[in-house]
Amino acid sequence: MGVTGFRGRVVALTVLIATSVVAVLVVVSHVLLSRVTDADAHALAHTRAEALGANVTIRSGRVVLTESENEALDTVSWVYADGRLIDGIVPGSVLDHVQALAVSGTSRTMTVDNDLLYAQPLPLEGHRVTVVVRVDLTPYETSEQRSLALSLMLGGISILLAALVAYLVVRRAMRVVHEMAALADDWGDHEPGRRFNLGTPRDEFGELGRTLDHLLERIDNALADERRLTDEIAHELRTPLTVLRGEAQLAQLSGRHLTPESVLTEVDRLNAAVTTIMSVARTRADGGTRCELRAAARQAIAGRSIELAIPTNIDVAVAPELVVAMLSPLLENGLRHARSRVWVTACIQPHGVVIDVLDDGPGFDPAEVDRVFEAGVTSGRGHGLGLAVVKRLAAAAGVAVRAVADGYGRVEVTFPTPPATA
Repeated sequence: MGVTGFRGRVVALTVLIATSVVAVLVVVSHVLLSRVTDADAHALAHTRAEALGANVTIRSGRVVLTESENEALDTVSWVYADGRLIDGIVPGSVLDHVQALAVSGTSRTMTVDNDLLYAQPLPLEGHRVTVVVRVDLTPYETSEQRSLALSLMLGGISILLAALVAYLVVRRAMRVVHEMAALADDWGDHEPGRRFNLGTPRDEFGELGRTLDHLLERIDNALADERRLTDEIAHELRTPLTVLRGEAQLAQLSGRHLTPESVLTEVDRLNAAVTTIMSVARTRADGGTRCELRAAARQAIAGRSIELAIPTNIDVAVAPELVVAMLSPLLENGLRHARSRVWVTACIQPHGVVIDVLDDGPGFDPAEVDRVFEAGVTSGRGHGLGLAVVKRLAAAAGVAVRAVADGYGRVEVTFPTPPATA
C-alpha cells in the first residue's frame, strides 16, 4: 500500500506539472496566434486601402477612379470625397460606422461585430478624400478557435502520455527497490553475511544498495554484539556460582556448615553482576551520578589480599556499582597472573581520576596490548572475557580503560570527575 501510495503521488505530481506546462503553452500560443492574426487582418486592410487609393485622382476638378473596381469589392471598400460616397455600396449594418470614419479625416481602425473597418485619408489638393475598407474577421477567428482546440487536444494527449510514462517508470523503479528490500530481509534472517556489493554508486539504486549493505552490516554487528554480551554475562555469573558450588562441595565432603560470610559475598557479587551488566552495559551513566572512589574500591576488593593505595575523599562521576563491576574483573585478572602481589593506586589528573590495577606477574605482551580487551583473548587461563566485560562497561559509562605494557600487569582506568570538583 505504501509503494502504491508513493507511486500514485509521483504520478499525480507528474500530471500536475504536465498540466501546468501545457496550460501555460496553450495560453501563450493562443495569445501569440491572436496577435499574428490581428496583424494579418490589419495588414490586409492597409493593402486594400493602398490599392484603392492608388486609383483615386482628380479630373476636371472632380474626384474620380482611374480604373473600374471589381464589383465584388464594392461591399468591402468605399471612397468618400468631400463627405459624399463616390464609389462602393455600404451595407446597412456598418453604414453609420463607415460614415463616421469617412468624416473623421484621420487614419482610424474600428471593429464592428466580426468586421474590421479601416479609414485612410488621401492627400488630394482641394478635396477631402477618405478610403474606407472592410476585412471580415470570421476566417481569422475560426482559425484561432481551431488552433486552440487542437492545442487543447494535443495538450491532453501529452498529459496522458506523461502520466503513463511516469507510472511505468516509477513502477519499474519500485519493483527494483522491492526486490532489493526482500533480498535484504531474507539475507538478514538466513544469510546475514550476504551483501549486494554493487561497488561505487553510479545512480540512486547504487546508493540504495550501499545503504542496505551498511544496514545489513549493522544488523550483523548487533547480532555479534548480543552474542558477546551473552558470553560476558555468562562469564560474570560463572565465577560466583563456581565459588558457591565449591564451598558447598567442600562442606558436603567435610561435613561442616557453609560460612554465611562466603555465601553472602558471592551472592552479592552475583547480584551485582546481573544488575550492572543488564542495566549499565547498554547505556551511558547519568552525568549527575557520583561516588567516593576509595569506598567503591574497598567493596570491589571484598576481603581479597590486595593492597589499596587510594586517598580518601576522591569522587568520580560514576555510580558505585559500576566502579565495583569494572574493578572486580581487573582484580581477579591481577590475582590470576600475579606472582605474589596485587595493588591498586589512584591519582587525580587534569582529565580525570586515574586508577592503576597492578600485579607483579609477567605483564602484557607489547604486541598484544591492543587486543587484550577482545573477547576470547587470554594468556592461557580463564575464558578471555573478564577484560572484555570491563571494556564494554567503560564504553557504556564514558570511562577510558587501557592496558599498559611496562613489565608489570598494569591496567589503567580513567574515571571522569564530577563537575563540582573538575
